[in-house]
Amino acid sequence: MATIQVFDPALCCSTGVCGVEVDQQLVGFSADVDWAEQQGAAIERFNLAQQPMLFAENAVVKAFLERSGAEALPLILVDGDMALAGRYPNRTELARWAGIKETAEKPASGCCSGNSCG
Repeated sequence: MATIQVFDPALCCSTGVCGVEVDQQLVGFSADVDWAEQQGAAIERFNLAQQPMLFAENAVVKAFLERSGAEALPLILVDGDMALAGRYPNRTELARWAGIKETAEKPASGCCSGNSCG
């Protein structure tokens, strides 16, 4: 299974529920990370405000920051290669990178809720 590394911009916390305004994008991403980890995904998150040396010591991240600046974060690496930048991945992307098969949601009602549709 692949290792997914998320290099966050400078945040007070990774959940998005700190501070005055809740960042819904971070709340959703945190939930997707929790889901993926429950499925066995290996995901590491690094915060620029709290772990700046990890950003400076990683050649891919350092080059990205020199080229694009911290405002272009987040940066997502999959097995050390750049996979996404500038936004957080959705659950489908996390699942694909981690090799997780997403389970299809079944309709709650209607002709295809377990009965034949013919």
